[in-house]
Amino acid sequence: ALPRVCVIAVSTGGPVALTQIIPALPADTRFAIVIVQHMPAHFTFALAERLDADSALTVREAQSGDRPRPGLVLIAPGDRHLEFDERGLVVLREGPLVNGCRPAADVTMLSAARIFGRRTIGVVLTGMGRDGTAGALAIRKVEGRTLAQDEESSVIFGMPRAAIEAGAIEEVAPLGEIAERLRYL
Repeated sequence: ALPRVCVIAVSTGGPVALTQIIPALPADTRFAIVIVQHMPAHFTFALAERLDADSALTVREAQSGDRPRPGLVLIAPGDRHLEFDERGLVVLREGPLVNGCRPAADVTMLSAARIFGRRTIGVVLTGMGRDGTAGALAIRKVEGRTLAQDEESSVIFGMPRAAIEAGAIEEVAPLGEIAERLRYL
């Protein structure tokens, strides 16, 4: 059976936000995590290394053919869209920019909703623009769960606000509580 997969959409302010969430998750976290952080190529590798060093979970840059599994955090590499094939394995593509970004969270979330269905969790964190809105809506449509960071704790509230205003978000929480909320989804 396919695992539960949590897709995190994040842009401006992301590395700091992620250091508050990923290291706070326990080793026995029951879902796979895929992070789409807007960053150029190569920067995502360093981010993965830094988070891995501080976390009970294993964190690394995603590669084509990776299988999402509980306890593993995959970060979409800068300049590649991350999608899933019919078996739930990671596929990295070049593809055109989406929402002005590559990787774009919408691409990953739409793909996750299609493949993992209601086993998908979508999280929209701090960032500019509206990447993550279409994705979070797709996750809601297949009865997955969605969560967004609140305005107070966001460096830039653009992405969470867009998703909340579109009706795509079930729960809004401050950054410091997101890891805790995820444990109960």
